[in-house]
Amino acid sequence: MAITVLLADDHSLVRKGLKHVLEEAADIRVVGDASNGLQAIYEYRRTRPSVVILDISMPGMDGLETVKHLLSSDPKARILILTMYPEEQFALRVLQAGALGYITKGTSPQELHEAVRSVARGKRFLSQQAENALNLGLLAERSRLGPVASLSDRELQVLCFIAQGLRLSRIAAELGLSVKTIETYRHRVLDKLYLQTDADICRFAYDNKLVEGRAVRTADSQG
Repeated sequence: MAITVLLADDHSLVRKGLKHVLEEAADIRVVGDASNGLQAIYEYRRTRPSVVILDISMPGMDGLETVKHLLSSDPKARILILTMYPEEQFALRVLQAGALGYITKGTSPQELHEAVRSVARGKRFLSQQAENALNLGLLAERSRLGPVASLSDRELQVLCFIAQGLRLSRIAAELGLSVKTIETYRHRVLDKLYLQTDADICRFAYDNKLVEGRAVRTADSQG
């Protein structure tokens, strides 16, 4: 019986490429895809896949939030995170949220197939790099000590949105919160990370590999 997979990534070419790679394995079949978290939730309900493969960075509801929503509606959902972000920053968070696996996009097709099979069986899977250099104990220790770990999941979301150049009003709309609430999260981020301005937030996000490429703010995030 084939392992059915739902793909969620905001880049259509990535989804097409992943589908091709996954279906090189005779026991894996892609049954749906989504470009954002909300669509992933809808497609999950429609297809009921064996495994959901999620990226972390998606518009609106990101991968971390999507993991929580999927598991709240179906505690048996089996989720694998496949992302460009390094294990040090996000792996512990998504595992604590309930995802079973975390691998990066530089992984080989063989390791991707192995990860899907492992998660489909309900077993945890980390990339070989994570297993070698960041076993779960070390990962947890580094996470506790690192500055990113001081942020709540929501504060981390707001930081990433600011680093991408979104106005506070846009962030509020994306997260379904008030602008005043987003302002509160922004101030908490600045206080916890000992930063002064949104430009500092952008530099921090880039230096800690929390955004893709160097962040270029296209709007005044105070609006």
